Amino acid sequence: MDKNILSRDGTPIAYETAGRGATVVLVSGAMSTGATVAPLAAPLSERFRVVVYDRRGRGGSGNTEPYAVEREVEDLAALIEELGGEASLYGVSSGGALALRAAASGLPVRHVAVYETPFVLSEEDLRERAEYTEQLTAALAEGRRGDAVELFLRLTGLGEAVIRGARQSPMWAGMESMAGSLAHDDAVMGGGSVPRELLASIPVPVLSIAGDASPAWMREAARAIADTVPRGTYRALQGQTHMVEPDVLAPVLADFFGR
Repeated sequence: MDKNILSRDGTPIAYETAGRGATVVLVSGAMSTGATVAPLAAPLSERFRVVVYDRRGRGGSGNTEPYAVEREVEDLAALIEELGGEASLYGVSSGGALALRAAASGLPVRHVAVYETPFVLSEEDLRERAEYTEQLTAALAEGRRGDAVELFLRLTGLGEAVIRGARQSPMWAGMESMAGSLAHDDAVMGGGSVPRELLASIPVPVLSIAGDASPAWMREAARAIADTVPRGTYRALQGQTHMVEPDVLAPVLADFFGR
């Protein structure tokens, strides 16, 4: 990231831009940085000024304590103000929950698009999320960063053999370095249920997207978002999973943001 701004609480937020036109800010999900969503910036930058940034607590950005979801909304507010005072937002996974919260808070947002924001609808899934929060909080409080990462990987559905392999991989140290930010994403998700009152307060157009090769619960969550916001649209992308291909997603986003 080649630029920095200071958020309201003085936390430095690293970002970079590409292209010209209306501003679109890309919001990454858990265990990721701006670099994770950067491949999407290239095709979008042909029509828009695209911003990728490191959310607080990861990459080149700072991490002022204590954390609160409101601080992450303020980070987006600072970015939008720096870049002309108005923007559209795209959030992937738990980054989608942050983008939706930012729009509901009254930020000057024109459109919001989200991809597979992992809200859950069943009581069993909500209990699983509550257990995850409890175990994650304990692991981070005790400095067990590797265990925190394991908890997250298990929550995403990875098997034990895959997780053991990940612990032996060169990427593990980097994953442990971002373990603390898992608590941020967990807070952004707000317990995991669809925040219907918050969604109902969003005044701008919302596009909620899922891959049709993803698990059914992800598609159901995406549809629930679109059905709850006043100006919502649901879209399923053929053949896509949670690891959506930028060249498939970008034209859909460009059409939506260009309206």
